Amino acid sequence: MIAFDRVTVRYADGGQPPLRDVSIHVEEGELCLVAGRTGAGKSTLLRAVNGLVPHFTGGTLHGTVTVAGRDTRRHPPRDLADVVGVVGQDPLSGFVTDTVEEELAYGMEQLALPPAVMRKRVEETLDLLGIAELRDRPLRTLSGGQQQRVAIGAVLTAHPKILVLDEPTSALDPTAAEDVLATVTRLVHDLGVTVVLAEHRLERVVQYADRLLYLPGDGRVVDGRPADVLAGVDLAPPLVELGRLAGWTPLPLSVRDARRRAAALRQRLVHALPARPPADPETTPVLTARKIVVRYPGTVAVAGVDLDLRPGRVVALMGRNGSGKSSLLWAIQGSGPRHGGAVTVTGGHGTVDPKALPAGQARRHVGLVPQSPGDLLFLETVDAECDLADRESDVPFGTCRSILDQLVPGLPGDRHPRDLSEGQRLALALSIQLSAAPPVILLDEPTRGLDYHAKKQFGTLVRQMTAAGRSVVLASHDVELVATLADQVIVMADGEIVAEGGTAEVMLASPAFAPQVAKVLAPQPWLTVDQVATALSPAGSTP
Repeated sequence: MIAFDRVTVRYADGGQPPLRDVSIHVEEGELCLVAGRTGAGKSTLLRAVNGLVPHFTGGTLHGTVTVAGRDTRRHPPRDLADVVGVVGQDPLSGFVTDTVEEELAYGMEQLALPPAVMRKRVEETLDLLGIAELRDRPLRTLSGGQQQRVAIGAVLTAHPKILVLDEPTSALDPTAAEDVLATVTRLVHDLGVTVVLAEHRLERVVQYADRLLYLPGDGRVVDGRPADVLAGVDLAPPLVELGRLAGWTPLPLSVRDARRRAAALRQRLVHALPARPPADPETTPVLTARKIVVRYPGTVAVAGVDLDLRPGRVVALMGRNGSGKSSLLWAIQGSGPRHGGAVTVTGGHGTVDPKALPAGQARRHVGLVPQSPGDLLFLETVDAECDLADRESDVPFGTCRSILDQLVPGLPGDRHPRDLSEGQRLALALSIQLSAAPPVILLDEPTRGLDYHAKKQFGTLVRQMTAAGRSVVLASHDVELVATLADQVIVMADGEIVAEGGTAEVMLASPAFAPQVAKVLAPQPWLTVDQVATALSPAGSTP
């Protein structure tokens, strides 16, 4: 169905080619997972499948890419639209209509399908993805996760033979991600659709994959069964890391497989306990929010929420897509709508409400990195963005670049921000906000598009911020990240707080938000592989 024959892709910047002498064959009805570090070339590989490389992106393609018998050098993307459907990393940038139903129908209109067929497929897709209630909603009023599901639906209505998905679950809560992946798996098993899927959160997808293409970043592609490939690479989900720690062979790819082998490990841990987190210090909150209300036409996004943020603490906001997390962050920072309530930030300049300040001054009190980090980037190069951030924040030259290098080392300074991968853009926007050193940092899906190595660097950066006395809020669907970093977890639903407490207390009580290690070792209270490794080490303490 898809064949790469000695494919090399080079771009005009003269850097190392993201693909070098790649030969792979993907059969009909396979679910092929593409993994690798941020910027390793995953998006280039996906774009080559439908001819975006090189017809749209530029550069030079050597070798041959054949899709359903068509050579992509002779068939541009428009000639492949009936067989290949593509969903990119940023769904909003791919929308061309105003409402959900119009977007689902648009692709079929371009293929000149009969109106009766279009109507039937729209209804089927609305039900398939569970978005029937969004039918008449304007696309720009949807949450990031809702936009992602609509983007997938807009591709599915054309009934393509090949589906290319770039980070399809990155903006989805765990339950919604499982629903989408179940839908994708059904397309593979029941309809024979070939799926090529790039994803950083391997823990969500790897159990469904027939094969894994791993890009180490040097232009090569390592091809094989998921368990075999993951055994030899340092990019691995928590289950694989736990399997390595316990010495399991072959490595487990699903919670079910791991639980079947975990009896001996649970026995070894029965007399050990995870280190208790430090008690919440009785410090004065650096930010206080009271009775925050945010309304949109026809809905109340935030309904009277109270929040106290203390210095040196990480608070995680969790909840399903559309629960009000992003609206709460924007209301606190002052840039978004706030129809009720008050926010006060206490610092060296007294007590202020960020909403009453100009944007430049507000950023020095509360920094916010949105779900779409590209919204903060408007200059021509990475270096120009970093230099401007240093000047506006009145910090030493190179501060922003130093933070960026911690997240994604070696990012070329002359690269245009729009040419970066989603993860690289996120790292740049985060670096710009952190350069102002505000006492409160709000991060909306901060690890979307980041690989496991970049997440670890991000975690180190967050700990450095809290060690310096800053308060950090993460709105995230990444349960593994929350389990590792958060001191406190708040779960929202329908604009209200429905659960609040310590990380272990909240996450262990919720099947939807429990990390993989917790599911494998339940009922024991373990959250992360690092906790287990510490307990099993000679220095690990037992009661």
